[in-house]
Amino acid sequence: MNDRIRTHGASQWLWLSLIVIVADQASKWWIRTRFDLYDRIEIVPWLDITRLHNTGAAFSFLSDAGGWQRWMFIGLALAVTLFIMIWLRRLPRTGQTLLAIALSLIVGGALGNVIDRAMLGHVVDFISVHRGTWYFPAFNVADSAISVGAALLILEALLDGRRKEPESESA
Repeated sequence: MNDRIRTHGASQWLWLSLIVIVADQASKWWIRTRFDLYDRIEIVPWLDITRLHNTGAAFSFLSDAGGWQRWMFIGLALAVTLFIMIWLRRLPRTGQTLLAIALSLIVGGALGNVIDRAMLGHVVDFISVHRGTWYFPAFNVADSAISVGAALLILEALLDGRRKEPESESA
């Protein structure tokens, strides 16, 4: 096997991470330049575009912690991103497409939110889904990429388990 292929592995999928970062930052720039904080526009009865700032993590976890969490979340996201990028480089170049896509989406989403935290001190969220008085926490393109990537990781694990079952039954 060619050393170049083996050492670079599935990192060829990092272009997907770049697309996520660009889409995330472009959408957040558009929101920041067109909406004041807390402005809201209803798209359909259950979906709003609203500008919110989240200094915490998912679901505003630790958002009222006083500021130290900014650097903790940046460090944690960068550590996870490094781990995933190493994982991607070690994957075979072919045969692990779903896993490579999942990991690339997570990397793009994590770095999109890291850029916000580092540059702004908070993450810009703007997609608000609700029904009546129930509101799902607002999110952004980066959060969506992380969620889709995590769902694909679960799907990959389930499919991988099914692919391995027949081998264990015949052994």
